Amino acid sequence: MSFERIVILTGAGVSAESGIDTFRDSGGIWSKVDYRDVATPEGFARNPAKVHDFYNQRRRGLLRVQPNAAHRALARLEAVFGGSFLLVTQNIDDLHESAGSRKLAHMHGEINTALCEACGARSRWSGDMTINSQCPHCSTVGRMRVDVVWFGEMPYHMDRIEAALARCDLFVSIGTSGNVYPAAGFVEQANAAGAHTVELNLEPSEGHSSFSDAIYGRATEIVPEFVRRLLAAEVDAAFERIVPLP
Repeated sequence: MSFERIVILTGAGVSAESGIDTFRDSGGIWSKVDYRDVATPEGFARNPAKVHDFYNQRRRGLLRVQPNAAHRALARLEAVFGGSFLLVTQNIDDLHESAGSRKLAHMHGEINTALCEACGARSRWSGDMTINSQCPHCSTVGRMRVDVVWFGEMPYHMDRIEAALARCDLFVSIGTSGNVYPAAGFVEQANAAGAHTVELNLEPSEGHSSFSDAIYGRATEIVPEFVRRLLAAEVDAAFERIVPLP
């Protein structure tokens, strides 16, 4: 089977094998920290110092991790695949970029980006952020926040993502729980577009029955193999177009 327009969705399961803590799994971050305190606009208004400290710890943690085989396989797919390609990630880390991905949409924002609430400008931000941080654009002090989508806020890049889903002929969901919307509904949008849909996950997600195919196992094992087989099929299809089989 040959494809021309691919959309990939990745979730916490892709970065977990690099050592990034998950949020929703048993023993994940939200089992230890109340999300209302650190991941809502209301929590930030109540105690910005606590929110800054929470994300500063997450940001420092990125210095100790590297992209894994799943990240690298998806970057290779993007580089080799000749058709339309979009990688949508729910993850706020930078491991896809570090692996080489460029056609990428961070729908939940990025932990290494800061947003100024005074002027709306975004800035790359690698160090700690505090209530005394100054906006590099407007120089306002005390209005900087991490540029991630908190509970109750609208995910980023939805127009671009939905346009890609409406055109795709292959949709692959990797390492997601299937219970966070709007991402959990992407498979139905892809199905409505007539796409072939595949779930790659450690175990069946809540929406697993909506997928055409599924492969379960560790992301570092099943994603590289899936990409290898997909690219091999693309090469075979291209060769057959040039030299039709008898």
